Amino acid sequence: MKLKVRYENEFQTIELDAKATEKMWVSLSLDCDDDMTQKDKEQAIQNAWDEQYNKPEYNNWHKFDRHRGYRKAKSDDETDEIDTFEPLMSEVKDSSIFCKDECNRITKYEDEALVEMVHKILKPESAELVIAIAIKGYSAGEYASMIGDNANNVSHRYRRALRKLKKVFEKTSF
Repeated sequence: MKLKVRYENEFQTIELDAKATEKMWVSLSLDCDDDMTQKDKEQAIQNAWDEQYNKPEYNNWHKFDRHRGYRKAKSDDETDEIDTFEPLMSEVKDSSIFCKDECNRITKYEDEALVEMVHKILKPESAELVIAIAIKGYSAGEYASMIGDNANNVSHRYRRALRKLKKVFEKTSF
């Protein structure tokens, strides 16, 4: 069988033997009728191949995306091998992806220091309340249901704890 495959803007013909034709029939998930001739089977394979892979939409997508991920950097000597897949820091919008682990560690250390500072300033119950609402993002109602208390009481304790933190931080210079 001769299979026509579109590559870039041209068609190429691939010669398939009987075994490869049967494998192609199975891989394209075509239904087999007993009364089909070999020519009908080949035409069905070509039609299914055209439908899945020889579409102009696929080739347009390929034409549009074929250079994605390649660097603009060129080597001085054209014989040098450079890795053209990884973009440079200056070529991406958010350069934090290059130091993601370090950013995550710094954020973790800052959060731990903040939690420790809150624990030093406030009583344990108030500290856990402020950490849950201000840092972890729970609402007063959610935290109240977690500890089995009234949301009004929790929000009042939260405001009181924030006032105390505000007084301490006003006295501290950083």
